[in-house]
Formats: sequence, C-alpha cells, structure tokens
Amino acid sequence: MSYVEVPGAQVPIRMWADPATVEGVALQQLRNVATLPWIKGLAVMPDVHYGKGATVGSVIAMHGAVCPAAVGVDIGCGMSAVKTSLTANDLPADLSRLRSKIEEAIPVGRGMHDDPVDPGRLHGFGTAGWDDFWSRFDGIADAVKFRQDRATKQMGTLGSGNHFIEFCLDENDSVWLMLHSGSRNIGKELADFHIGEAQKLPHNQGLVDRDLAVFIADTPQMAAYRNDLFWAQEYAKHNRAIMMALFQDVVRKEFKKARPTFDPVISCHHNYVAEERYEGMDLLVTRKGAIRAGSGDYGIIPGSMGTGSYIVRGLGNEKSFNSASHGAGRKMSRNAAKKRFSTKDLEEQTRGVECRKDSGVVDEIPGAYKPIEKVIDQQRDLVEVVAKLKQVVCVKG
Repeated sequence: MSYVEVPGAQVPIRMWADPATVEGVALQQLRNVATLPWIKGLAVMPDVHYGKGATVGSVIAMHGAVCPAAVGVDIGCGMSAVKTSLTANDLPADLSRLRSKIEEAIPVGRGMHDDPVDPGRLHGFGTAGWDDFWSRFDGIADAVKFRQDRATKQMGTLGSGNHFIEFCLDENDSVWLMLHSGSRNIGKELADFHIGEAQKLPHNQGLVDRDLAVFIADTPQMAAYRNDLFWAQEYAKHNRAIMMALFQDVVRKEFKKARPTFDPVISCHHNYVAEERYEGMDLLVTRKGAIRAGSGDYGIIPGSMGTGSYIVRGLGNEKSFNSASHGAGRKMSRNAAKKRFSTKDLEEQTRGVECRKDSGVVDEIPGAYKPIEKVIDQQRDLVEVVAKLKQVVCVKG
C-alpha cells in the first residue's frame, strides 16, 4: 500500500497503515505531536501502536527541536544480523545445547558480565575508537556518573522484554545470527534524566501532553541532551557488536568441524535521532520504532519469537523520511497478553523453536503481535525484501 494522510492535522501525518485499525489513543498521540510548533511532518509505520508521549512506529521530523520522550528510554535500541556459511544440514537434532551456550556467553535479563568484556580478545572485533568512546563518559550528565561500573559490565548484554538473540534459517536453509538490544540501563538513566529536565523548561509548560516536552536548538539543555543522546546511541551500537562477536565465537566452537564464516554484519537502530535534510531544510528526525530505509540501506524487521523476520533493503521514499517499520508491532499490551494467553498457548505458538516456554515470557507470545507478513506488505513502497528468516533458537531475557 501507499500512505494515507490523517485528516485534521496541522502538518502532514502520512500513515502506512489502515487508520481504522489503529488505536484511538495512538491516533490522538499523533495529532498531539503534530501540534508542536517545530514539527515539519510525521510518518507512521504499519506497526504503529500506543507509546509514552509519542506512538511506537512513528517518525517525527522537527526543525530546531527534539523531544526526548519521543526517542524513548531505550536510546539506540536496534537490530544486528549476519549470514553465515552454515546450513540446516549442519545443525544437530537437539538445539538445547546451542541455546545454553549462547546464554552462558551473553548475560540476559538484568544480568551483566563479572568483568567488562575486553574487545581486543574478540575474534575480528575492531577496537578503533574504543578508548575514546569511554573517555567521553566523563562528559555525560553528572546524574548518571555513578553508573559507569554498571555500564561497562552491561556492555555486551541482552536485557529483557522484547530483546532477543536468535539462530535462524532463511528460505534457502542458510543459517543467520540475529539479535535485538539497545543501550541497557545507562541509556534509560540518561533518557529519564533529560525527559525530567525538558519538562521543567518554561516553553514546555501548558503542553497538551507533558511527555512532549522538547529541547530547543542553541540552548545549553539541547547541547547537553545531544551529547548524551549520541553517546548512548553509540553505546547501543557497541553493545550489539560485542554481543554479535560473542555469539559468533559460540558458533565457531559449537560448529568447529564446519569452520563457519560470516558475511558483513547488518546493523540498524530503531529508537534514535538522526540529522537529515529534506526539501532544503536541516531536520532532526526521531525514529521511535522505525528504521532508516534510504535507497540501498539494509535493515532488519523482526516478527515475534515464533514467527518470521525479514532482511530488507530501503527504497529511499522521502515521503516517509526514508523510513520503514522496526518490527511486527504489538497488538495488545503486556498485561493483556498475560491475561489472555497461557504457557500452553506459548508452547503451541513457538512449536519447533528452542526457547523459553514459561510464564515469564508469555507477554512475548506471537499472538500479542501483529502479523509480520501484513506489516511487510503494507510498506512495499518503502523497502524490498532481501531474505525471510525463521528462528530455530530464540534466547529471551
């Protein structure tokens, strides 16, 4: 489908979804965002759903301002994937050992490494700029300085919620490695701090939603937020890179006889801010649950823990601010999923996948998400499919 425009908005709200299927509270959030004086347009993805301040699955283009709550608390959250030389024929019948080895190598949930990971010891991991990255920690908000020890030990860890590590097969039976994570606790600490700072500013008083508080260009508050935002986005990218290197090391050891090799890693943020130019204007583009899909850009659009995921290539549609969806998108809240589904439902919906099937992950059941095939079909003018993946192992926090 192409987009439809939401009527009655002060700026264009282009929607790659059927407005009749979008929650009323989410539509109201979009209209609320459109009232901000700095807004130049919104693009709404097929996986759109209600979020804090701004909907998940929205792209917000602003001139001279940025809304920290629209970025969200998991700054830099995103995906990484890599195709390997392994095929389905290389896999053992029982994949439980592989799952256990992944969980041993990469802490999940609230876990962290006992000592910070030394990237110099990881196979093929580039360490250029590593020391400079950590030296910049001294320049971030004083309110989170005491978290440095935790931040270093959480580097290379998964987290919980909808974050995952997967071992997948494509339609040609080639093995792919894929993972989803962000900036861990340090990103949340920075986001919470700056959201609070924005809400105190005089120009944000009287907003229709206090979570739409913004920082304005050429102010010390904006400068401080940009510094911390871009650092946290870099943290998230490094976090995924270290996890992928640890994941690859597990695969090398577990499939030693096959001598696996790995293609270049595809990586993309889907909760972040980028400086981009459209129609002759420099804009700050916030993608909250959306990936960049410029012409030729590779991206990853995952489904749920029991369905397929897609590797895509962007078509460069500027009407969407060169964006596409970040996943299937939830169709019900976590609490609603827990009330509706049982562990028996989870077992049925993840049949054939080596994964957790206990009550702790019922809120991540495939039935709580929109059908990924429909989400892909609704954005055929934004991306083209490169590969369809199906997980055989899924590690959750």
